[in-house]
Amino acid sequence: MLSTLVTGMAELITCDGTGPDGLGRRDRSALVAEDGLIGWIGPASQAPACDRRIDLEGRSVVPGFVDAHTHLIFAGDRSAEFVARMGGESYDGGGIASTVEATRAAGEDELRRLLAHRVAELRRQGTTTVEIKSGYGLSVTEEVRALRLAGEVTSETTFLGAHVVPAGADRADYLTLVTGEMLAAAAPYARWVDVFCEPASPHAFDEDEARAVLTAGAAAGLGLRVHGNQLAPGPGVRLAVELGAASVDHCTHLSDADVGALADARATTVATLLPGVEFSTRSPYPDAARLLAAGVPVALATDWNPGTCASSSMPFVIALAVRELGMTPAQALFAATATAAASLRRTDVGRLVVGAPADLTVLDAPSFTHLAYRPGVPLASALELPG
Repeated sequence: MLSTLVTGMAELITCDGTGPDGLGRRDRSALVAEDGLIGWIGPASQAPACDRRIDLEGRSVVPGFVDAHTHLIFAGDRSAEFVARMGGESYDGGGIASTVEATRAAGEDELRRLLAHRVAELRRQGTTTVEIKSGYGLSVTEEVRALRLAGEVTSETTFLGAHVVPAGADRADYLTLVTGEMLAAAAPYARWVDVFCEPASPHAFDEDEARAVLTAGAAAGLGLRVHGNQLAPGPGVRLAVELGAASVDHCTHLSDADVGALADARATTVATLLPGVEFSTRSPYPDAARLLAAGVPVALATDWNPGTCASSSMPFVIALAVRELGMTPAQALFAATATAAASLRRTDVGRLVVGAPADLTVLDAPSFTHLAYRPGVPLASALELPG
């Protein structure tokens, strides 16, 4: 087993929960990776002898970003829809149908090639753990295909047959399909089940329909996730809390009761915010400061998808969170790493501790604050360790 010493760091941010902001910041530190795991962390002056050495020459190191909400299995392009929204058109979920059509028409090799390119793009921007949803197939065969391909690159696969009701389908019949035959076929390839609970959209699912999807998914052994409260106030947050979902995502329009429910469920349910969506739709941003003040755990993710956020950049999301959501740079980084991992109910990623995977993201900067200070600059990349 070969060992690699990583040294020369301006700062090592472990996000291990220590210190006043939980970032566990260490100066003049070094780290040893062995067989893909962290074997030692300590002062650089006390570093053990290793087989290989990487000198980062004054760069910062943070945990690899955890992007806990993406839709990477798709084909096609919806840039014209983005242009229309910039011209004033609103978003209601209807454009998903065009992506479903393009994805169904794509061959498996083409989808696999697109997926590999997108995962490489994530790593170039510092993301080392990614959740991937289905939801652009909306048939038994296509949903299984999407999940099977996603499973080739991540263990965090999410069945989202309840993304929208397909054009021309009967709502009741489609719900029966999603909670029955489609779920049974998809469950072996998924860790999670998700639903777009958004009564404000004619294409998405109301509270009773979303409850049926989630309870069926739980009965099939899947963990629960919810798209909720994106377009307007609604039942998504309350339903997620009631059923013990690991995460409720978007959380753009929240009542005081919603915030209180999330605060009460802080040990169970994370609020995952997706500010790239608001940037791309000209919608109001969620209020992270309000949630954090109430004690709600807040995660950040990209929601990388072709319709409402065509960005794979967690650094961009961090910068938006600081600029628009009322978060400090420290809160935003923690939300993009440790709390994002918690939204996946993972403790092995999103922090740098002995025994954890050596998922290191290197910043071409002397401090993590540059993630927000220098938005749009390609500072972050996942460190590729030898061997």
